[in-house]
Amino acid sequence: MKTIWKMLFIVSLLSASLATAQGNLDVDTPAISAIKSSMSQRHAQLAPLYASGAVGLKSDGSLAVHDANAVPLAQRGKLNALVAAENNDRTALYREIATANGHPEWAGDIRNTFAQRWIDKAPGGWWVEGSRGWTRK
Repeated sequence: MKTIWKMLFIVSLLSASLATAQGNLDVDTPAISAIKSSMSQRHAQLAPLYASGAVGLKSDGSLAVHDANAVPLAQRGKLNALVAAENNDRTALYREIATANGHPEWAGDIRNTFAQRWIDKAPGGWWVEGSRGWTRK
């Protein structure tokens, strides 16, 4: 009887591993392409804001206004709009990738994976949020 339970346990672990391994983060659909294009165009405006410390990468894969004082008062509305638009696109990207993989319930896991990738790839000088709060990379 113990052998049967061990076999069932091993089969369940293998099934879970296979399901996870089959997820494709590089999947491409028209919706994903449109979101990526929007994000790419916006990045040119965000890059100097990352460099100045005005914007930082949060641990959940979204952006935050890290230091509003790094931007003149007259431009803070635009700063907030850029951050909101980027966060909307990031959420939509995670959802679309999960849906394209046939598992909408994976959106949270995809968000976590992308969050770690973006933080790992952030250039030196950018602000990132970690378990101990904000730090300059």
